[in-house]
Amino acid sequence: MKLSIGMSGKINYLLLTTALLGTFFSGTATRIVSISMPTIPSSLATDLLGVSWALVSYQLSNIGLSIVFGRLSDLWGREKVFALGFLVFSAGSLLCGLSQSLIQLILFRFLQGIGAAMLQSSSRALAAESVPENLAGRAQGYMTTAHHVGFIIGPSIGGLMIDYLNWRWSFFFLVPIGICGMLLTLLNVKRCPPTFQGRSASIDYLGAVLLFATTSTLVMLLDRRTQQMIPASSKAALALLFIVCLAGLVLHETRTRNPILNLTLFRIRRFSMSVISLLVVASCYALTGFLLPFYLQDVLGLTATSIGLVFMAPSVITIALAPASGYVADRLGPRIPASVGVAFMIVSLGIGAFLRVDSHWLLPALLVIVSAITNGIFNPANSMAMIALMPAEHRGFASAMNHVTFGFGNVMGVALSSLLMSVAFEHHTGIAGTALTTANPSGFVAALNTTFIIAAGWSSVGLATSLIGSPRKSSHPGPR
Repeated sequence: MKLSIGMSGKINYLLLTTALLGTFFSGTATRIVSISMPTIPSSLATDLLGVSWALVSYQLSNIGLSIVFGRLSDLWGREKVFALGFLVFSAGSLLCGLSQSLIQLILFRFLQGIGAAMLQSSSRALAAESVPENLAGRAQGYMTTAHHVGFIIGPSIGGLMIDYLNWRWSFFFLVPIGICGMLLTLLNVKRCPPTFQGRSASIDYLGAVLLFATTSTLVMLLDRRTQQMIPASSKAALALLFIVCLAGLVLHETRTRNPILNLTLFRIRRFSMSVISLLVVASCYALTGFLLPFYLQDVLGLTATSIGLVFMAPSVITIALAPASGYVADRLGPRIPASVGVAFMIVSLGIGAFLRVDSHWLLPALLVIVSAITNGIFNPANSMAMIALMPAEHRGFASAMNHVTFGFGNVMGVALSSLLMSVAFEHHTGIAGTALTTANPSGFVAALNTTFIIAAGWSSVGLATSLIGSPRKSSHPGPR
């Protein structure tokens, strides 16, 4: 259904609602399943290490295939890929709930990740195409809000399922929501012509395989869980495989006529700079979220409940600020809100440099709140620059890059925090080869201060790319 909005165009409310449901669904599903994981080992006769492979398999297919499906949505039509994503995710969820062994759970989680890749590679592009140009920022703000609403309520739903039923129902619960999303998407296709029809072109199958292999090996090299599960000899082989796949991917994609990874798009300064900004912000956000709980619990002695309440604030703040950021981006362009958002990240990391062994808990809480302001202000504006201002025939790829960059930023942030903390801890304690531990609180906090200072410097890169990458005012290039 389309309704007029003044002189600027029309809003397809059904398509926008479907896109919002998709991102809400993804946020909710991630949290529901995460809550259920500790209860699975006893049911499937395995341990937490085994269940970790179920988490990794989802991450590999989700991140590894997102760009592939983003490109396919540009070729086949986004609504088709989006509807299929709901169906595949629902089927994967049902099969995960029915799993009778760890191997089955790992395989079905991989299938679930394929569905998530279809959804998350298209959702923001669909939101951009559901509204006229002058509302593009607000659409991205609503998408950020929907994701974090799901992020907040997911743990509660998952907890209820486990307490009153069992872990299988945390998967079964997702099935009817996914089916509803698929039907809504198909209803929109029936009632309104697709916003973007796609175009006929050959599919770069070899490029898709090389892209999946490259992204998957990089995830496994950086992810903290796989670092603990893979022996050192295998890590070296994995690093070599990544280099070979990356070289093959770049060589192939520069020569093929219809590449799955269109490298020429990175020549668009607005797009490439927005990718770098998102990578920086996502990595710093993940670094903060990974390290602060250790400080709060093991150094300051806060309870798990108190820590949970502190970390509930980011999603609440993001929900409140994201629509406003989108509105400002529509009025002034994405540059100002995106840059202000990164500036808040630098301030939050600067606060981390002043943490002490005996700090009041309000100081790290302030750090969390300020970094949450970054999330609420930066994401809608940067998504607008990456996706809504791209030519229509490339928005699926741009939307997928948004998702993949955020995923890589999270993985990289955790890996970077572990590396920096270990090196800084050795430096401040003066003991070579010593293991990082909160049993030495002064050494741990000193390492934490150093890590936050370095991360603040890294964030300045994101500020620079936000300033030079985004136009001051919306200048949609139009399809070409």
